[in-house]
Amino acid sequence: MLKQNLQLKLSQKLSPQQIQLMKLIQLPTQAFEQRLKEELVENPALESGKEESLDTDDYAAEDNYDDYEDDYDNDKIDADEINIDEYLSNDETPDYKLQANNYSDDDEDRSLPFAAQVSFHQDLINQLNTFILSDDQREIAEFLVGSIDDMGYIRRSIQDIVDDMAFTQGIYTDEKKVEQILQIIHQLEPAGVGARDLQECLLLQLRHKTPTDSVSLAINVIENQFDAFTKKHYEKLLQKFDVSQEQLRKAIDEIEKLNPKPGGAFESNSKTVEHVVPDFTIRVVDGELELTLNGRNAPELHVSKDYQEMLQTYKDSREKSNAQKDAVQFIKQKLDSAKWFIDAIKQRNETLLVTMNAIMYYQQDYFLDGEEAKLKPMILKDIADLIGLDISTISRVANSKYVETPYGTKLIKEFFSEAMKNNQGEDVSTIEIKKILKTVIEEEDKSKPLPDDKLAEILKEKGYPIARRTIAKYRELMDIPVARMRKKI
Repeated sequence: MLKQNLQLKLSQKLSPQQIQLMKLIQLPTQAFEQRLKEELVENPALESGKEESLDTDDYAAEDNYDDYEDDYDNDKIDADEINIDEYLSNDETPDYKLQANNYSDDDEDRSLPFAAQVSFHQDLINQLNTFILSDDQREIAEFLVGSIDDMGYIRRSIQDIVDDMAFTQGIYTDEKKVEQILQIIHQLEPAGVGARDLQECLLLQLRHKTPTDSVSLAINVIENQFDAFTKKHYEKLLQKFDVSQEQLRKAIDEIEKLNPKPGGAFESNSKTVEHVVPDFTIRVVDGELELTLNGRNAPELHVSKDYQEMLQTYKDSREKSNAQKDAVQFIKQKLDSAKWFIDAIKQRNETLLVTMNAIMYYQQDYFLDGEEAKLKPMILKDIADLIGLDISTISRVANSKYVETPYGTKLIKEFFSEAMKNNQGEDVSTIEIKKILKTVIEEEDKSKPLPDDKLAEILKEKGYPIARRTIAKYRELMDIPVARMRKKI
């Protein structure tokens, strides 16, 4: 049975303009520049750069447009209902620009050259050309090279490779022949490439070294006692090989010099250096903090003069054709979109400045001298309450923006940390506690590394009463292994 009833409810919805603003706030400088270029391509009514000087009879973007309000929905509005005067003005100075005095005019926008690189796999193929191989052998060798992952390993069984070559390449061979070709692959650089597991990778690198007593012992350890070595059971190794601690230490030193990811080394050497473009700059001038927004964040934008002239032409024409009315609909849509985008960028820059300014003064003691111990405990809510913005907005600014300081370029979210109380009841930042914990671990006796409960006792003696599980949590966040894995002889 159908019934009709009235129901009142409250709901919150974000307008397209609000969604657009949130997305722009989240973008760092380089991504923002790309987004700006895309908008300039998509909307012909939006232009960048300095606008030509206009006479009083020209039609520029105007203050009156800021008072223009519309529902901006997708319903089609009749061309005769559009108030064209709201899109036109005789003001001498166009206000439809995005200008700011919060950045230096001499901000540099340097473009860096990019070097052409040879890929890891292509480099291996080039090395194969130095070997004398038959056509069949070369086909197998190139297939094996193609099976090597970016870390330098072949993580497939020989039988799988034989089957794959037969089904996909029409190359019929056997495991013995593939094993022979794999030995050739193992001679390529970097040493260790083409290994099927870590143990084989380390052995290949050790066998590339000049033979010495330490290298021979290292090969013996990896080949016969790999499990004991990975678990750092050094006492067992000393008994098994009947060597002194000094001899075993030298062998372990040889192993520690090896690269467990030979392909990764090639990638890191050939990768183009990436430069972080800071969104803000903080300087100390005469003992005072000075904050500026990156000039690349504040481009000059204005509405196309040609589009406004089209509206004026339509307004002045006595007879308005259907084609002209359709054109006016299109022009209105593009002008509205241009206005929204310019307003969004202006609000974006204001939000970035207000947020970073609050962070700067909240952490004023740190920014004045760069001492990390002076970083105060600070969470997103502290800044949100301070400037009256939502926590999600602060998060968008902090997670993806960088600030250039006299002490290096920092990710803004690094300034946020939780508070913990010391033995005097004072709130201290977890950043400070992590730094002290790291220092204690670095200064420990590596032959007898400190377990987490002992580390907790030491920090308690220093005035930081922290539970053992909290020590374990901070240690894992800093990628510091457990005591047993930090042991050295």
